[in-house]
Amino acid sequence: MSEHKPFVPFVSPETNMAEFTIRALIIGLIMAVVLGAANAYLGLKAGMTIAATYPAAVIGMAIIKLMKGTILEENFARTVGSIGESIAAGAIFTLPAFYIAGIWNPFYSTSHYLISTAIMIAGGILGIMFVALLRRVMVEDAELPFPESIAAAEIHKAGSHGSTGSGFLFSAMGIGAAIQALGQFNLFATSYQKLISLSKGGILFQSPDVSPAYMGVGFIIGPRLAALNFSGGVLAWGLLAPIITYFKYGNGLPANMDYTAAIIKSWQDYVRPIAIGGMLVGAAYTLWKMRKSLIAGIARSIGDVRKAASGEHHTARTDKDISFNWIIIGIIAVGIATFFIYNYFAQNVTAALVATVVMIIAGFFFAAVSGYLVGIIGSSNNPISGLTLSTLVVAALLMVLLGMSGTQGVAAVLGVAAVVCVAAAVAGEMLQDLKAGHILGGTPWKMQVGDIIGLIVASAVMFIPIFILHEGDIRSGGTGFGGAALPAPQASLMAILSKGIVSGQMEWILIFTGMLMGVGFIMMNVKSPMLVSVGMYLPLGTTFAIFIGGLVKGIVDMTGEKRKYNAAQKTRVENRGILIAAGLIAGEALIGLLFAGLKFGEVKLFEFFAEPTFWISLIIFVFIGWLLVRYSLKNAGSPDEPAPPSVSM
Repeated sequence: MSEHKPFVPFVSPETNMAEFTIRALIIGLIMAVVLGAANAYLGLKAGMTIAATYPAAVIGMAIIKLMKGTILEENFARTVGSIGESIAAGAIFTLPAFYIAGIWNPFYSTSHYLISTAIMIAGGILGIMFVALLRRVMVEDAELPFPESIAAAEIHKAGSHGSTGSGFLFSAMGIGAAIQALGQFNLFATSYQKLISLSKGGILFQSPDVSPAYMGVGFIIGPRLAALNFSGGVLAWGLLAPIITYFKYGNGLPANMDYTAAIIKSWQDYVRPIAIGGMLVGAAYTLWKMRKSLIAGIARSIGDVRKAASGEHHTARTDKDISFNWIIIGIIAVGIATFFIYNYFAQNVTAALVATVVMIIAGFFFAAVSGYLVGIIGSSNNPISGLTLSTLVVAALLMVLLGMSGTQGVAAVLGVAAVVCVAAAVAGEMLQDLKAGHILGGTPWKMQVGDIIGLIVASAVMFIPIFILHEGDIRSGGTGFGGAALPAPQASLMAILSKGIVSGQMEWILIFTGMLMGVGFIMMNVKSPMLVSVGMYLPLGTTFAIFIGGLVKGIVDMTGEKRKYNAAQKTRVENRGILIAAGLIAGEALIGLLFAGLKFGEVKLFEFFAEPTFWISLIIFVFIGWLLVRYSLKNAGSPDEPAPPSVSM
């Protein structure tokens, strides 16, 4: 039996170094709010979020270096800063569902804000308490590679030797913000559509939306996944919507409707429910493929709790979590709080008590599973929506068995799903950061307390950008959540499912048709049936722009192959490209929130042109593509340089 050398962190346990400082906390809190809001914007529009670990690492490192801070302060700031993304994921997957299901209309009220904040704080604290129980065994498990944690830790290590890459991130943020602002000022058309009429019927052609954020997403996920996502758009807008419109309106349109509006209505009324059926099967298939990991994660979580309860203590600074007694107190406090939350929704003590028990059990297991999956595939690929969906279905069936129906039953189901969703998202992100801290020599309890503060602040703020986006879209003539500008696909799925199970209002024929379509995708060995179905649910301009970004990444990859780059050069190209893409996403998202706020305040904007041309838009596409290709390849360096860690998002 071979002997393994004991692990030695980058900063030794005996080293007394500044870590939990006021400046690191403030920097982390600002990043948590900003990166959380940016991810809320992206998730509501594109149904995806990006891992905040890398932008938080780069931004926090750049600022703290200017202040002559330590690497452990950088680690602490990154940990607090990245928690906003997981709060955003939990919020956008569930909170808009209350509006889409007709429970919160209007979306904003003081009580809705308070209950949303309570849901996010309760779920977040629950996730952190469970992770504190599970941390030791998981971060020390050699079978869990934690790819993104290692990459984040290596960013900090590289920064300690003078290389940060922050200039590219901030420059890309400025470019993304500038393009979004010029589009808002009508310098160019942000989209273009044209009805191609045939003898009977027609096809609605739509251009890709002019969006640095969408192109950045496509660049990050790569050409294959971007193509899968776009294929769903092609199926929806090139096949299903035109053919449904043809059979429905072939003998003539209503007097108040043109053919373009008819195609859009067919997509909204028929294609989207079919896509939801496909998403259901896609989520189930994703969980099925991960069944061994899920079972192992559940078994591990039970064993870890036994070890934690047995009173094993490690006195090293780098091995101190929040004490077991405080963890238990935290879980009990969250349980009591969620009971009152669920009773507020259900107005039924028995149903609220059952929902609380379901939430505690599901929250624990899914927090463990989420952390385990992050250890294998990273937080960017963590199937949070699939885990939440499982909880929602169980909760909905229980509410029906308890005799709950109507609005109160649907609200209780969504409340359970929301808390579990936030808990699982926070648990995965927290464990990822704890692993990075484990490598760097951070103190676990300080990181855990920092994240509790971060999630409270982010939760208190998160409702505001979500509401501003929703209300800004309505005041621009849109429909808010569930509409073309803010599709919120996961929230829409949860709203329709909860209403369908509890209230019997689901259009089952369309859902079942979509489910059979999803089965067909699986039989055809489609890599990600979920991604295709999400592409069907999103507007074509969104998936088209993501596809363009994927094509740009394909050009970068092909150029690297043609130039015979070695593994080290390819990794450097990949890292620089991801930093630029993340900057484009963050820049557009932040300025998009600003303009949504201006629309909310009914501020009239300056316009360059009343009817801007799309020709300038084509130049914008070429410029963004050139930027990503040129500056990614420029970072290839010499073949003799050692390989940096891969920053895979």
